[in-house]
Amino acid sequence: MPIQQPSGQIKLTNVSMVKLKKERKRFEIACYQNKVQDYRKGIEKDLDEVLQIHQVFMNVNKGLVASKEDLQKCFGSTDIDEIIKEILMRGEIQLSEKERQLMLNKVNNEMLTLISAKCINPKSKKRYPPTMIHKALVELKFSPVLNKPAKTQALEAIRLLCAKQIIPIVRAKMKVKVVIKDKSEAELIEKLTKLIVSEDNVNKEGSEVWERVGLVDPVSYRDLVTLTQGRGTLQVLDMAVIDEGKV
Repeated sequence: MPIQQPSGQIKLTNVSMVKLKKERKRFEIACYQNKVQDYRKGIEKDLDEVLQIHQVFMNVNKGLVASKEDLQKCFGSTDIDEIIKEILMRGEIQLSEKERQLMLNKVNNEMLTLISAKCINPKSKKRYPPTMIHKALVELKFSPVLNKPAKTQALEAIRLLCAKQIIPIVRAKMKVKVVIKDKSEAELIEKLTKLIVSEDNVNKEGSEVWERVGLVDPVSYRDLVTLTQGRGTLQVLDMAVIDEGKV
């Protein structure tokens, strides 16, 4: 007599799991790992493209499907799609060692590219190649992680590099254009003049507006946004002013 597989069990292989713990119970979904990241970034919106199987599990490896009673108790709903979306956005991605290393390499490369684009050698005014930045971060024992965006980690690494000066490095200046509607606002214009380094005065005689094009430290950009809000316009002309020659 053939052995009967218990009902409510589905056997799956070669999957990446996303797990979420609620009300002391663990829920899992079986996904294509690269698609989870695309879904979280808003690139992929079709759940069928993300999921290997459209189901919520208590244990993917054992093929144990979550009961409606558990879903109702822990999520307050039995709507599978809504529960899957919550697990996708809030759950922890379980990766194989190979998948984890591939993802770390991807995050690391993206982070190094961002740092290279945003920073310069203050003496030569040129950018550092990612390989040199990588060596400096290794010396500082800074390693990327998977649970933070590459951009966030790049900004953290930049702060560390600028503080420790393992290599001479600073954030590249941003080039901006500011126009203030009323040039009689002396106090505002004085504050802006301190933030924006400009060799040329672009203000025209007889003009009622105050205008300046120049360089600003990226850490002061939010101050510019606040100062110009409702009183003028702020335009970014270049995110990082860098001499494109080699270091």
